[in-house]
Amino acid sequence: MPIATARFDGKIALVTGGSSGIGLATARRLLDEGAQVVIAARGKPGLDKAVEELNAGDRLTAVAVDVADSSDLDALVDAIRTRYGRLDVVFANAGIAAFLPNADITDAEFDRVVATNFKGVFFTVQKTLPLLADHGAIVVTSSWAVHRGVPAASLYSATKAAVLNLAQSLAAELAPRRIRVNSISPGYIETPSYKANVSDAAKAAAVATVAAGRLGTSEDVAAAVAFLASDDAAYINGQDLLVDGGLIAAVPATMV
Repeated sequence: MPIATARFDGKIALVTGGSSGIGLATARRLLDEGAQVVIAARGKPGLDKAVEELNAGDRLTAVAVDVADSSDLDALVDAIRTRYGRLDVVFANAGIAAFLPNADITDAEFDRVVATNFKGVFFTVQKTLPLLADHGAIVVTSSWAVHRGVPAASLYSATKAAVLNLAQSLAAELAPRRIRVNSISPGYIETPSYKANVSDAAKAAAVATVAAGRLGTSEDVAAAVAFLASDDAAYINGQDLLVDGGLIAAVPATMV
């Protein structure tokens, strides 16, 4: 369904992790609202498929990037500078799911997850800041798991807590430039990865804990990101927005 607003006319937006799931849905939402969008992701085949699906012509640029690699991020920034000269929105969304009991986490696994989920977000923001226009907006992806203890999620949740605090700290640091920085914490979202890796029984168990009575969609999260990145959220800064159907704050009626 077309979006009947033009909140991002004339705006340039970067979406990392933009080839699938939440990132792809957000890129589509921003395009629908008038933005020119750069999507970045690791796999070129996935990027090519996203470009075909979004079908936005020269309003869309795709760059293959591993956010854990600083040289890749430098190349991304150079590409954006060459084509557009600036950014108005940065959605630092690239991340990986990683769930292991604490005792099973090796040094290599620790480094792998931290490199993408925290280092990647940190340096995506740092390296794009020189391009980000004053009064711009940054949104980073955290997780509902930072708000509750989750078994086998100690490493994953710690990285997501790190980016949530990063957003709050940068909201203060970038205030002189009137750049707003917020985070989103998605709940159970039925992304392609979730569909592929979670059993039907586990999905049903998850739904039972959500007051809204359903899993979220990537489009649900994309709408929240677009709001936070837009002038409609001009007085919202340093906040974490739970997009979780009431998972954290509300008890489903069926559980009472």
